[in-house]
Amino acid sequence: MPPSKKNEDLKTVKACAGFALDKKAEEVVILDLRDLNGPALFFMICSGSSEPQIKAIANSIIEGMREKHQMGPFGYEGRSASQWIILDYGVVLVHILHTDKRQFYRIEDLWSDAKRIKVA
Repeated sequence: MPPSKKNEDLKTVKACAGFALDKKAEEVVILDLRDLNGPALFFMICSGSSEPQIKAIANSIIEGMREKHQMGPFGYEGRSASQWIILDYGVVLVHILHTDKRQFYRIEDLWSDAKRIKVA
């Protein structure tokens, strides 16, 4: 993959993280799956403590990516009522979970071989 493409992919996932942080997302983690043949190049995982916050985080990412990066999600699964929303941006699958669901499913443990990228 050309270096410029790698940089663009990283910018995409970090932008998603930034929009999540704008809505006070908790424990934002980026997992680099590029060497693991995962379903995407990256996972961005974050938590919300309530259904309204989960919805606000998802909306912030969707609106921010659309407005500032001219990019909409390829797919959208779940609802705030299910306490888990997944946004598919091709290179990154964004997982927004209620804190309790995240502790139960432990996605980071399933992908423990993935490198973690610092979220500033």
